[in-house]
Amino acid sequence: MDDCIFCKIIKGKIPCFKVYEDDKYVAFLDIFPRAKGHTVVIPKKHVRWVTDLSQEEFGDMWKTVHTITKKIASAIRPQFTSYLTYGLDVTHAHIHILPRESNDGFIPEAVKGNMEELKKVADLINGGN
Repeated sequence: MDDCIFCKIIKGKIPCFKVYEDDKYVAFLDIFPRAKGHTVVIPKKHVRWVTDLSQEEFGDMWKTVHTITKKIASAIRPQFTSYLTYGLDVTHAHIHILPRESNDGFIPEAVKGNMEELKKVADLINGGN
């Protein structure tokens, strides 16, 4: 869709802090993170909800989320990870990966991300220092 912000990210029309990409999915840091390493995983195929994907695609997306979670865990070292498929703000299927600590509340509040800090986190997840 031409007006979908996530489709624009996929097409490279809007920059992002990408931490993963393959032929079907893209993952990038949320610019309003609820935690350090808060990542959004989206299918390159535009669908409204994750349940609009075929059963095979749905499973593949969660396998991709698992791969990215391991990558984030290795870099950030959270106590645990939560997942959200809220999807009301952007009408493109997506899954939020939230690295968590036991003292950060039920769902931490979103804050406007510092672009320099987000770049450092993306570099860390991507294997940098």
